[in-house]
Amino acid sequence: MNLNQLIKACKKNNAKAQSDLYQKYKDTLYVLCLKYCRNTEEAEDNLHDTFIEIFKSISKYKGKGSFEGWMKRIAINKAITKYNKGSFSNIVIKDELLSDTSVDAESMQIPLHTILNLIQQLPDQYRLVFNLYELDDYSHKEIASLLSISESTSKSNLHRAKSILKKKLREETTLKTYSNSIA
Repeated sequence: MNLNQLIKACKKNNAKAQSDLYQKYKDTLYVLCLKYCRNTEEAEDNLHDTFIEIFKSISKYKGKGSFEGWMKRIAINKAITKYNKGSFSNIVIKDELLSDTSVDAESMQIPLHTILNLIQQLPDQYRLVFNLYELDDYSHKEIASLLSISESTSKSNLHRAKSILKKKLREETTLKTYSNSIA
């Protein structure tokens, strides 16, 4: 079954087509959910909620634009909705954390799963802004609207997220260099 046939069958609530669609896109959407969630359990919950919403709303998909992009938008919106429902306090970052954030990216050999793990460790506000801006190409204006914050807060959160990530990446490379030197 090609994608258009699969979508049509899903619109008719065909369980086999829904299962096939899930199997086809679960890994792609799971990785996306991991970017926006704090841990694997939260990402799995978000993936579950995303597919429920996809199957509930698939009749609204009119074939304009990428179907995968439409599903990704649902996954991102689900993560943002959960974030907005939570009670997150503002994070205060000490100035010394923001100083000396230079990292030599070329000399770093850090596996993707490690980088993803570091992104997941960011405070919620920073992780969401970082992912939306850097990984999913949203503008600060769009982010501000989605998260109900100002554009300047979005820019500040992005800067702080990058600073934290650079510090953690430096620590990661220092640890890797140290463990390689004693091996």
